[in-house]
Amino acid sequence: MATGQKLMRVIRVFEFGGPEVLKLRSDVAVPVPKEHQVLIKVHACGVNPVETYIRSGTHIIKPVLPYTPGSDVAGVIEAVGDNVSAFKKGDRVFTTATVSGGYAEYALAADHTVYTLPEKLDFKQGAAIGIPYFTAYRALLHSARVKAGENVLVHGASGGVGLAACQIARAHGLKVLGTASTEEGQKIVLQNGAHEVFNHKEVNYIDKIKKSVGEKGVNVIIEMLANVNLSNDLKLLSRGGRVIIVGSRGPIEITPRDLMPKESSIIGVSLYSSTKEEFQQFAAALQAGMEIGWLKPVIGSQYPLDKAAQAHENIIHNTGTTGKMILLL
Repeated sequence: MATGQKLMRVIRVFEFGGPEVLKLRSDVAVPVPKEHQVLIKVHACGVNPVETYIRSGTHIIKPVLPYTPGSDVAGVIEAVGDNVSAFKKGDRVFTTATVSGGYAEYALAADHTVYTLPEKLDFKQGAAIGIPYFTAYRALLHSARVKAGENVLVHGASGGVGLAACQIARAHGLKVLGTASTEEGQKIVLQNGAHEVFNHKEVNYIDKIKKSVGEKGVNVIIEMLANVNLSNDLKLLSRGGRVIIVGSRGPIEITPRDLMPKESSIIGVSLYSSTKEEFQQFAAALQAGMEIGWLKPVIGSQYPLDKAAQAHENIIHNTGTTGKMILLL
């Protein structure tokens, strides 16, 4: 280690595996921004389910070891590299990606993945925007091509992506139905854009949704847990209805014939299939939501950096999640 180099606390992964592979280190050098990069002093970092799949080694994305997880940080610009004109030291920002990893006191990011954080949102809320809101926007507007007047069912609506989907869908003139398994979760879903909410732990909840939407069925289903719900989803769809798969944790058996009479479709969504231009388009729409006030992240569980392993354990195994899980620095 070079003398005089500033060090930081950071979570490092040296091998793929369970939450216990997340190791806190305090001897890592603070990175220096290169051309078109900024260095952010991290105040908060979002924890996303995808980060647990990457850490376990089961995801299509396999970073070179060792690596630091995390993409959704919010904080203050500490330094800028050459040819960065959009930001300066002291600016409040949030990101959709990092170069060096977000579970750290400082994070490098390419300038085109960094956005201004309005004063009306705090850093915790800033850390809850990246993956949840950009994914929900891509799912609804890009993949499902929703139209005002349609209805949408958000499965698992009380989590980070689910609440983002409810807010975005309501702002775009859709009738919004949500599911959540706890009383607290159901209340939060109704407070964040849903017209109706259903308990997916109830045996007959599918019948209640059918009764609510009538013969027509559901136009769009945003699905967080396809391995559990997909078979039932297909029975709920309208003619031309679409299931947009945001999350799945295993296989499921379905009856393809359920798709045929209604000419319905199943569409997978992956945020990082978005082009740079699409990210800019999503960002412009979401910035407007922040200004107008319909984009309001709901914060759930909060953990200090040294409890990152506990956060990874809980995001997968705790049912009835409400709001966005974050690490505080």
